[in-house]
Amino acid sequence: MLNINELDSFKKFNDAQKEAVLHNDGPLLVLAGAGTGKTGVLTTRLARLLMENMALPGEILSVTFTNKAANEMRTRVASHIGDMVTGLKWLGTFHSVGAQILRQYPEKVGLKDGFIILNTDDQLRLLKQLIRDENIDEKKWSAKGLLSLIDRWKNKGLIPANITSDDGDYFANGRGKTLYKKYQDQLKFFNAADFGDLILECIRLFNENKDILESFQNRFKYMLVDEYQDTNTSQYNLLRLLSGKWKNICCVGDDDQSIYSWRGAEVTNILRFEKDFADAKVIRLEQNYRSTGNILAAASKLIESNESRFGKTLWTSASDGEKVSVTSTWDGEEEARIITDELEQQSLQQKNLDETAILVRASFQMREFEDRFISIGLPYKVVGGPRFYERKEIRDANAYFRLAIQPSDSLAIERVLNVPKRGVGETTIKKIKEYSKNNNIPTINSIKELIQTSEIKPKTKASLKHFVDLTERWNDLVENRSHHELAEIILEDSGYLEMLRSDDSITAGGKLDNIKELFKSIEPFESLKAYLEHISLVMEIDKNPEGNKVSLMTLHAAKGLEFDYVYLPGWEEGVFPNQRSLDEGGIKSLEEERRLAYVGITRAKIKSSIFYSANRKMHNQWLSSIPSRFINELPEDNIEINLSHFSGNRGNFTDIKEDIFDQSDYSTPGWNRAKMQSSVIRKLPQEKVSSSINLDSKFSLGSAVVHKKFGRGKVMSVDGKKLTINFGNNGTRKVMENFIEIAG
Repeated sequence: MLNINELDSFKKFNDAQKEAVLHNDGPLLVLAGAGTGKTGVLTTRLARLLMENMALPGEILSVTFTNKAANEMRTRVASHIGDMVTGLKWLGTFHSVGAQILRQYPEKVGLKDGFIILNTDDQLRLLKQLIRDENIDEKKWSAKGLLSLIDRWKNKGLIPANITSDDGDYFANGRGKTLYKKYQDQLKFFNAADFGDLILECIRLFNENKDILESFQNRFKYMLVDEYQDTNTSQYNLLRLLSGKWKNICCVGDDDQSIYSWRGAEVTNILRFEKDFADAKVIRLEQNYRSTGNILAAASKLIESNESRFGKTLWTSASDGEKVSVTSTWDGEEEARIITDELEQQSLQQKNLDETAILVRASFQMREFEDRFISIGLPYKVVGGPRFYERKEIRDANAYFRLAIQPSDSLAIERVLNVPKRGVGETTIKKIKEYSKNNNIPTINSIKELIQTSEIKPKTKASLKHFVDLTERWNDLVENRSHHELAEIILEDSGYLEMLRSDDSITAGGKLDNIKELFKSIEPFESLKAYLEHISLVMEIDKNPEGNKVSLMTLHAAKGLEFDYVYLPGWEEGVFPNQRSLDEGGIKSLEEERRLAYVGITRAKIKSSIFYSANRKMHNQWLSSIPSRFINELPEDNIEINLSHFSGNRGNFTDIKEDIFDQSDYSTPGWNRAKMQSSVIRKLPQEKVSSSINLDSKFSLGSAVVHKKFGRGKVMSVDGKKLTINFGNNGTRKVMENFIEIAG
């Protein structure tokens, strides 16, 4: 077998990488910045332990966060040590390692041999039954919300007995703790565990059986942990227990890339490593092999604003390359057009679209880009999730819209008849289908006829009648209401929006945002029917998985990936940093949002491009946007301000920018650069702005106006093209004048 110094990969390592590989005993933290080769260091260190007989394969514990990462590590190690890799029985994810431990001692934690591991669907079914048994209102307190809460408790290492009154009050007026206890009892009854138990029950096993703990402590002479910054409290506690004897634990991670707190990750785990492990060695990997100098300088300066971090500065021997561009646009539509036009030019120049990515903060931002891709015929793929129009909530909404246009649409009825739950069970649905088939009539007609008989129970019959009444009401409104207003009415009437509002799971907020984006996408069409025809075409376009495609994904999904060209749209306050995150987590969440920005910039190898808009449609209304504070924290020497895309024919951008800065409600050092940019705009030759700008609004103070959604109102103030209008019972709102008409 080769000596470690003979490995070609090791010879190419820099001094810090070699030091991490050659470190012998004691705790080691490898702070690996973005693009610094941490995977190579981790796998080469593992290979070295075996090549130099420092441990047998079965004496090394290596944990990762994904099966993909585990497989990659196994493949890389095999390239160094050959068949010996088959002996690495303890290389896998946290959950696979936990399951392996529990399989050896199931009876010690109240399980039996062959216990099953529940998936999410099984968990939800069990929790729904528990909620019903407790006579809890399922609409107000959903099974998804309870599952999310129990997952958080398990990530924090909390068993039912440890839940405080404050924690327990979170669900069903203090009944969360009781439901958690009953859930755990039911799991044992069914001889089952969920994914959280695979860690939590291991901790319990070790705490209650010191002899078993000692046997595992003796076994694992060396431990290697990937992505340590993403560990939750339970995983952290498990690692601490297992490393108790030898203390030869090597953790690789980057505190500046800790972006998964919503999954339970605790950045404090990596920040306190030196305190937790006496005589710990910390090695910083700072030489970046991915990005240019300007990209790294911009990202490094940005992340310096975080206080909770070790501190490191990425550098590269590569050239400075292009500066990070910061481009202002009028609105989200123009933002999408500018980016996709540039991508289209790259495609025409035969550039590889696989090396290009658009990274958004929230999935609702994808819709405008997808529409543009489809309209210009540019191939793309959504990474880490379905396309916008393929998302479940969008498909559900479109099915409801189809019923308004054509109540006899049987496929649409089948999709949403019991979404949200209306007490229409599978037996009833089967009966309706059979009746339709036997009588060769549409599903809606079958429902109408069956509810006139005694074939269906009274309670179910009432639900079905209400459903029929709704479809007829919507059909009547098609000719009497604007199509975008009708869309909102349909989803409110159906209870679909209320279902999402009452769902307190992690994903519910994103689904609501997607529905709001859907309302926005409907407006440009002349009718609901025209919109649905458009969607039917969209769903058929570009199903070919082959060929070069632009990658479209969230910033969270982009971690660990790299591209030549990265586009970062939507850098505005409220969008990024995300307002919901700030409201829920304050400064702690702000720092995570900044880490997310750092991750976004450092995905780029050649060019990183940031965009922000002066106006963005949020929650189905136009809002003036404030540029993200993260833009202000970028170093002037490493960025370029792009003023070439201002749309003069849409209004006086200078005045609007001034208003935005004057109305800014946050204070951060260095905001002067943004104001400087505004002054640069003012100095542009007038023909560069517009030769046909009408600065005067056709509305004046006190004008009586009408809005399609909010009704009649009175103009309270005029600010260029922005109006503040009192709509009486609908409140006072700021709207753009092109959405307003003079009242007749």
